[in-house]
Amino acid sequence: RQWELRKAGVPGGPGSGYENPCLETSWGQAPRTGRERNSFCTLTLEALPRLDYYRENRGSAKRPSLGELHGDHPYSQAARTLPSQHNSFISSSQLTEDGEEETDKKGTEPGTPAVHVGIKLGWIEGVLIPCLLNIWGVMLFLRLAWVVAQAGVGMSLVIIAISAIVCVITTLSLSAISTNGEVKGGGVYYIISRSLGPEFGASVGVILAFANAVSASMNTIGFCNSLNDLLAEYSVKLIDGGINNVRVIGIIAILVMVIICAIGMEWESKAQNFLLVVIVAAIFDFLVGAVLGPTSDLDKAKGFHGFSLEVMKENWSPNYRYSENVQQDFFSVFAIFFPSVTGIQAGANISGDLKDPAGAIPKGTLLSLAISMFSYALFVVFAGAAAIRDASGSVSDLVSNNITACVSDHDCKYGLHNDYTVMQLMSAWGLLIYAGCFAATLSTALTNLLSVPRLIQALGIDHIYPGLIFFSKGYGKSGEPYRGYVLTFLISSAFVIIADLNAIAPLISNFYLASYALINFCNFHAELIKPLGWRPTFKFYNMWLSMFGFFACVLIMFLIDWRTSLITFGVFFVLYIVVVYRKPDANWGSSTQAQVYKTALMTVQKLAGSVEHVKNYRPQVLVLSGPPESRPALVDLANLITKHNSLLICADISKERLSHRNRESRVVRGQDWLTCKKVKGFFTLVDGLGPAEAARSIIQTTGVGKLRPNVLMMGYKSDWAQCPYDDLNVYFSILHEAFANRFAVVILRHPSGLDFSLPTTIEPVPVIEELAASMTDLTNGSALKGSPDISRIPSQASFIISGNVVSDRAVYNTGFTNGISPSNILRTRKKATTDKMLLKYPNEEEYSKAIIDDMRIFDKKFKGGYLDVWWLYDDGGFAILLPYILSTRQIFSSCRMRVFAIANRNYDLKTEEASMASLLGKFRIEYESLTMINDIMEAPQASTREFFDDLLKGFRENTCKEEGAVVTEEELENLKEKTDRQLRLRELLQKHSKDSTLVVMSLPMPRKGLVSAAHYMAWLECLTRGMPPFILLRGNQTPVITFYS
Repeated sequence: RQWELRKAGVPGGPGSGYENPCLETSWGQAPRTGRERNSFCTLTLEALPRLDYYRENRGSAKRPSLGELHGDHPYSQAARTLPSQHNSFISSSQLTEDGEEETDKKGTEPGTPAVHVGIKLGWIEGVLIPCLLNIWGVMLFLRLAWVVAQAGVGMSLVIIAISAIVCVITTLSLSAISTNGEVKGGGVYYIISRSLGPEFGASVGVILAFANAVSASMNTIGFCNSLNDLLAEYSVKLIDGGINNVRVIGIIAILVMVIICAIGMEWESKAQNFLLVVIVAAIFDFLVGAVLGPTSDLDKAKGFHGFSLEVMKENWSPNYRYSENVQQDFFSVFAIFFPSVTGIQAGANISGDLKDPAGAIPKGTLLSLAISMFSYALFVVFAGAAAIRDASGSVSDLVSNNITACVSDHDCKYGLHNDYTVMQLMSAWGLLIYAGCFAATLSTALTNLLSVPRLIQALGIDHIYPGLIFFSKGYGKSGEPYRGYVLTFLISSAFVIIADLNAIAPLISNFYLASYALINFCNFHAELIKPLGWRPTFKFYNMWLSMFGFFACVLIMFLIDWRTSLITFGVFFVLYIVVVYRKPDANWGSSTQAQVYKTALMTVQKLAGSVEHVKNYRPQVLVLSGPPESRPALVDLANLITKHNSLLICADISKERLSHRNRESRVVRGQDWLTCKKVKGFFTLVDGLGPAEAARSIIQTTGVGKLRPNVLMMGYKSDWAQCPYDDLNVYFSILHEAFANRFAVVILRHPSGLDFSLPTTIEPVPVIEELAASMTDLTNGSALKGSPDISRIPSQASFIISGNVVSDRAVYNTGFTNGISPSNILRTRKKATTDKMLLKYPNEEEYSKAIIDDMRIFDKKFKGGYLDVWWLYDDGGFAILLPYILSTRQIFSSCRMRVFAIANRNYDLKTEEASMASLLGKFRIEYESLTMINDIMEAPQASTREFFDDLLKGFRENTCKEEGAVVTEEELENLKEKTDRQLRLRELLQKHSKDSTLVVMSLPMPRKGLVSAAHYMAWLECLTRGMPPFILLRGNQTPVITFYS
């Protein structure tokens, strides 16, 4: 039966790999049992709910399309001819709405870096242990005693509490976000980018990657300092026993750890497990030693006195001193301590390596936070209760009870303030503390070094920053980003050279706090907007708590160091602007997208309830442009009117019914062209209706609420005298429809025509029958070949899209070099200008300069000239407002406006002129000259009348053969006076505005039932033929301009 399906034209068959969603049998296999043959799936094309239908990967199953189910699918007819029990074997995964093989847009493109797909970890190995190792870092054994000495036990617990609060709130937010769907590789970057969008996510991702790399340096420096102390005890000297030791050993340690990470997750996981055991042993070693107390007088002389209430009282209050070249205070100490609790993102950073990120991240992170915070608090209490701040280290001073006398001379070498190795002194076995310090620092550095390349890889895969794509390439089956490891090594090594732990810590604190602030804001924003996709399975969060966490993080940043905070925000802003400028192709359903929709909806609803006022009038333009790329001048003029201020909608009409896919491709093409041209507008398409009905539908239904067009713009129908009368009547009926719906009307005529439909030389493709005809040319005739300028189109063009449309592929690529789609043009701005891309043929041949100039007439600045406004009739002020709007645009900045108006009384011309000048002054319209026309009623010249008669020669009773097209003698006689007025206006236009840059004139009103289409078009022809670019316009007789404040 599968061969029958193939014969009928249905793609697929043996080896296609498609599995039936119900029977899970492949194309090449028949149902194996009677039970399978009688299953429900064999009786219908409908698909049953299945997880694979909702996967985003390329190989996932595809449910039948709506076209297949509804019956408008190209292959649905073939499928219906086959027995129903076999219909379910049609591979909907291989069919699109047009029956073509679908290419999954989300599939991996050539050159895309391989995603990390190595070993998958559970919540203990993947989250709990990395978080513990990251939190138990350099501060635990090397700086926590110093924190107690400076801040005292009480304030040290406050510091830990504040850090814990910030981390717990952030963890709750992180847990909520990470359980709102599957979390892939990229960690915090992935979470924020998919929640707030690529701008925020990428900015934080880069900052966090940099912070992790620097944090690895900081912990490596801590390891080197501890190693130096150990070597000094045994009088071993490698280089200089100081800063150069740190640099050389640190770089070697970074290199070794990078190699361990690059080997793979399995080795890194084993190394972490071993290091965790060492750290836990060292922690218990310290606690046991503190409980046992000092073992000798030398220990007491060095400040370790054992548990004592007096020592606790002495160490309870702060004792901030000048240390590390800074006068310490609460926030400076907090800044140095806070990086020690910034490991909560360690599990999320390797989310791509977790079996179940949504379940592992909340569980592992919260538990690790509870364990680590408790251990820090325990260390603070034990250190503060068992060791004093200052000690000389001399047993004789101990005997004389003068152990702290060294404070006055600033000569104390031991005690919490002065000895970073006091933890080793207090332990039961000192060497184990060194081992724990090595393990804590190296494990944190290892975790950081592991996460940075994966962040870089995620950023590169998403093509956010071009410079990171090179470093994101994956190698091997597991897709390890080796280039990313090299970059991480270079960054970390550069900061190891600084070799100053306290100088690096505040910078890292600000970077981590910035990322934590964004995580909290993500959760708050998602909960505030409540998009339908926001359904986290983790329920223990609160939007206001997340907002508090956001402000707390920002406040702490500035309290720590406002200069570093400003630098952090500056870096974040620059990274954000780069993403905004690049406009990456990233549609991830972020809450910012939901916010845009919600804000727009609320604004439109609010606007619908407002009462319109003349001062707030805005021309909202509906352009009958057809495909907008075919009439760029018309669209550019509309854009000049609405630019940044009002609504612009371009409309296309197809007489034939289009399939969903072809319709969508044309809409996308039109919208992408507007985007490429930076036109702030929308594109719409109506198909399956005649031009008149479609235009009526567009005029009556386009828009929503108060955001609906009030101006109809169309091109002048230059072939009105040669086209079929039905086409002329359609054009004329659209004018009546616009006035009937109280639209203002704008008609543009260009001496060279407006239709620049682009030719294509794409190889012939079978024409889809349903696309055999597109929008009837309402503005320049039924086909471009009817234009007098057809000779300018290169003869090499094999096909012209005007009356007909070829296959969807040809339509989509027409006018774009090498088949580049409009959306791709946005990505190639650096290689070629947008204008060049838009104006080139697919066969690399460009238009002549004359054609390009005509196409861009309203897209380039005019060099001088006049903008002539013939304000003949009062239509509410629209005829003077629109040219004023044009005069304010940059392209007309060098043009001077001249106003022409009709004088009512010839004998009082000065009074008429003064009255008009006063009106223009009240309207605050700037102009160069005002001319009052006082001879409008004079009879036109014989040559002008002869010209008019020639225009109507084909529509007189003795020559016209088309029914309804005749202009009768009675009509000519009834409208003789109005006709003479138009002829006289032509003579005046030839006299005053023949050489102007642009002419704007009031449109004669086509009174319904009195003037025929041909007669009316002859009037317009008289006014506009032989003139520069000409705009005829008429308002809807309601005020659009006022002189009141």
